[in-house]
Amino acid sequence: MFEIFLIGVSLSMDALAISVANGITLKNFNVRHALLMGLYFGFFQFLMPLVGSLLGGTVSRYVSAVGPYVSFALLAFIGGRMLWEGLCPSGGGEDGMLTLSHRRLLVLAIATSIDALAVGVSFAFRENVRLLPSCALIGCTTFAISFLGALLGSRIPGFSGRRAGILGGLVLIGIGIRLLVEGVFLK
Repeated sequence: MFEIFLIGVSLSMDALAISVANGITLKNFNVRHALLMGLYFGFFQFLMPLVGSLLGGTVSRYVSAVGPYVSFALLAFIGGRMLWEGLCPSGGGEDGMLTLSHRRLLVLAIATSIDALAVGVSFAFRENVRLLPSCALIGCTTFAISFLGALLGSRIPGFSGRRAGILGGLVLIGIGIRLLVEGVFLK
């Protein structure tokens, strides 16, 4: 199970970066925001390997082929929007800070968990993997890392709303580009 824990840690790094960026940029941040981020990211990191394992080698081959493009598009869209809101005077409210919505969290959670689908496919071909406990460990690991990342991000001093929005947007776009490059060129 230690190997599965390490897989969970590596899968959660994108969620960590996004949680920290959200913690920096959210208006009126509180523990509920961190909890929501942890729940969304953790649930999708639990769900995607499960789905990938159940799909095995059938449909997942096609999903894996378009996954980097989908992740990039979702993250670039949200990151571009954050960047726009940070750069434009009327973009992100009166102070440039963002608000958290379930729709935004859903899109971010899906975008950051598509690579977990491929991990699930690899689980289907390994005999020694207990599927539900492994997926639960990955989900719980991601929950804890995302939750703590959001709390950490909220405590980083010295960012105005606009500067934080610009930084958060650039982080999301950068993660999207990295996922695209890794998925397309570094297979």
